[in-house]
Amino acid sequence: MRPYILAEANWKHIHDQPIDLVILPWGATEAHNYHLPYATDVIEADTIAAESARLAWEQGAKVMVLPTIPFGVNTGQTDILLDINLYPSTQKAILNDIIEVLNRQGIHKLLILNSHGGNDFKTMLRELGVQYPNMFLSTCSWFNTLDKSKYFDEPKGDHADEMETSLLLHLRPDLVLPLDEAGDGAAKKWKVQALREGWAWAERKWSQVTEDTGIGNPKQATAEKGKRYFEDVTQKLSGFLLELANLDVKALYE
Repeated sequence: MRPYILAEANWKHIHDQPIDLVILPWGATEAHNYHLPYATDVIEADTIAAESARLAWEQGAKVMVLPTIPFGVNTGQTDILLDINLYPSTQKAILNDIIEVLNRQGIHKLLILNSHGGNDFKTMLRELGVQYPNMFLSTCSWFNTLDKSKYFDEPKGDHADEMETSLLLHLRPDLVLPLDEAGDGAAKKWKVQALREGWAWAERKWSQVTEDTGIGNPKQATAEKGKRYFEDVTQKLSGFLLELANLDVKALYE
């Protein structure tokens, strides 16, 4: 039993255990090119949250990782078979119920560890923060923590690319098809310049952008690259968890 993983913990061991920070991993269930499993984002969320929490726990942080939410916002993929969508309003309702429990039980720090590019929790946390003024609510996306160009030969992809494929080759190689069966992850670009440059935004219609559901070429992925990236991501995140767990919410600024 890992005492910082709620799904493995039991009442006997944790009913008097202090908890300073709760981590809620949030993924998605969706196609990832031809070669990666639909649960790619969930596997990444599970493993990155658990390892980051372990490292923080060993440094004295009183953290607790909740079970990963397996469905995310997939409104741009409505025609991709079994890409399961949660609307943002549904996500907010789920968050409200979880935050209500934590607030009632005197656990006043929550981090959403996001594992899916379609999820965006900022506006929800702004609104919920007003409803629960004693809560310190935060979110981060693990895939934004490091400069991918320092780890991968083709760092510009963002879905079933070299980075995600390398991670899965490290974490769950049994679920990865041979890379010669993967699509090349070629993606069409916006015709509108502002959208193409990234300073304006509109949702991509996934099946019009990519033929294999991937964005980014996975062909140079290796387990070794995935291991190095995983270790560095979790090391960096563990420092963040340690800071949050020890944070005095009445003295947030310097």
